[in-house]
Amino acid sequence: MSNEVVILTEAAALHIKEMMKHNEEEGALLRVSVKGGGCSGLSYGMGFDHEVKENDLHFEQYGIQILVDKEDAPILNGTKIDYKQSMMGGGFTIENPNAIASCGCGSSFRTATAAGSPEEC
Repeated sequence: MSNEVVILTEAAALHIKEMMKHNEEEGALLRVSVKGGGCSGLSYGMGFDHEVKENDLHFEQYGIQILVDKEDAPILNGTKIDYKQSMMGGGFTIENPNAIASCGCGSSFRTATAAGSPEEC
């Protein structure tokens, strides 16, 4: 597994930078995580953080400092985060090659080794 567990597209990085500016979070780190929940058992988390923890993998793409907890790394390895704009607005899309099932909302999934804790949609 490479140090760069998740792959940001340039469009996603540009939108994250805009969000950082809008929220006065310039210089923050982007934390990508996995938590239990969602209709398939696991769901993605993304948010701003201000410190690298001992168990974090830390890497940079398109000027964005990214953090992933080492425990989440096997589940997220190879995950591509993109930002797509459409007539209905825009949003992040997440393509995880490790996901074996996901629900219609696209934000919940499970892998062969991590089922999480499924909830109602």
